[in-house]
Amino acid sequence: MKKTNYILAISAVAMLAWTGCHQTGSCHDNTLVNPQFQTQWTRGADGVIRTAVPARPEGQEHALALKTPKLDVVRVAFVGLGMRGPGAVERFTHMKDVGLNVQIVALCDHEKSRADNINKKHNLNLPDSAIYYGEDGYKALCERNDVDLVYIATDWNHHVPVALYAMENGKHAAIEVPSAMSMQDCWDLINTSERTRKHCIQLENCCYDFFELNTLNMAQKGLFGEVIRGEGAYIHDLSGFWKHYWKTGKEDKLGWRLEYNKLHRGDVYATHGLGPVCQAMDIHRGDRLTTLVAMDTDSFVGKALVEEATGKPCENFQNGDHTTTLLRTAKGKVIEIQHNVMTPQPYSRKYQLTGTLGFANKYPTQGYAIEGKKVKVEGVPNHENLNAHGFLPEAAKNALVAEYQHPLIKEIGEKAKKVGGHGGMDFIMDYRVVYCLQNGLPMDLDVYDIAEWCCLAELGAISMINGSAPVEIPDFTRGYWNHLKGYKMYKTENTWY
Repeated sequence: MKKTNYILAISAVAMLAWTGCHQTGSCHDNTLVNPQFQTQWTRGADGVIRTAVPARPEGQEHALALKTPKLDVVRVAFVGLGMRGPGAVERFTHMKDVGLNVQIVALCDHEKSRADNINKKHNLNLPDSAIYYGEDGYKALCERNDVDLVYIATDWNHHVPVALYAMENGKHAAIEVPSAMSMQDCWDLINTSERTRKHCIQLENCCYDFFELNTLNMAQKGLFGEVIRGEGAYIHDLSGFWKHYWKTGKEDKLGWRLEYNKLHRGDVYATHGLGPVCQAMDIHRGDRLTTLVAMDTDSFVGKALVEEATGKPCENFQNGDHTTTLLRTAKGKVIEIQHNVMTPQPYSRKYQLTGTLGFANKYPTQGYAIEGKKVKVEGVPNHENLNAHGFLPEAAKNALVAEYQHPLIKEIGEKAKKVGGHGGMDFIMDYRVVYCLQNGLPMDLDVYDIAEWCCLAELGAISMINGSAPVEIPDFTRGYWNHLKGYKMYKTENTWY
């Protein structure tokens, strides 16, 4: 899809031009390239930068633990069939194997051939009237009266416009990550979900990876004591992928993702690392993010990629090769998030939890360190000299994982591995979306998760252009962050995993 005018995504929130870059002169090349980031902000006497928080419109209620009517059959339409969409369609054809009722009713992509190919590949037998394409094809799809869920896997620029149009037309919206790219996006999605009472779901698959689910279960059962610090990241050298991102035409030399990194500073892909940590820390379910500070390196690799692709000097590349963001919570906990898609290094999402009684770590070594006297697990030899100065021995770790295996993995883990999608976590994620819709249950991930995990892009950029100044993270629930007590994945209305 070509870039959509962001007028589609503008709500009644008053916005002023972002001039901080020019005030400080600390922006990369002293220029703010893209005006999409235009949030009004002020800096207080305490040095903390604060952004404008729109009041909740009169008569509008929060969407925490939002429940909607049960659906006997979940009728789904897919928008975006490039890198992520085809795999999602494939996974949905397996929902019947785990007892869920799904009907794929429509497909949409900017390129008609992509939708046609998916229709044929999976023998969906959709009529021509169910195939949509072109710049505005998603609008007609969202206007259908036989769609319950719009599954959005477009380029980042189209995530919010499609999601807003879906909810405005009475559909639930499930959005690939990152689901929102600016503070304006965050507030638009929140207000629309609250007003329409439709789910706005972030498709964050890493929350459903096997290690993360098991570790979440351990944290919720108190194995680590009080979790006081977390780390997450998206460190993934994309050198083999840049040339394959969708381009608008012959004149487009960069592709949408490299162009986005060229135009935007801040952590533009924070959700893989931040999501699982926020769940373990009960963010907006008993605690909340309050402040961030961010810094980045200059662009070395990114700038060179643009010059190689265009054959021209790159005077301005906003996104630093490596970005680091520190966040603080209301309960005095700390989270560190990193982003690097430019330099050669092993893939890592880090995922680390530090607790008062134990420790969990995923990359580069998967392991747990727990005080020996706290380890009372069947299968762990009594003669093991267990202590928290090193990772548990392999036998002890395996016994621990077996005892604390997350119920979701017990239920559909083996099936998920067979279906695939990043080792099965994609299928577990999709399963939960459909399961909750069919049973009228609150979603595992809500619209406030979207805002909290995606705000690092613009708020981080504001911090960076002001010498890594502290920036307040708004309470996106607008007063209800302590309304829910602990993170839950619902099994029934009154029970959860």
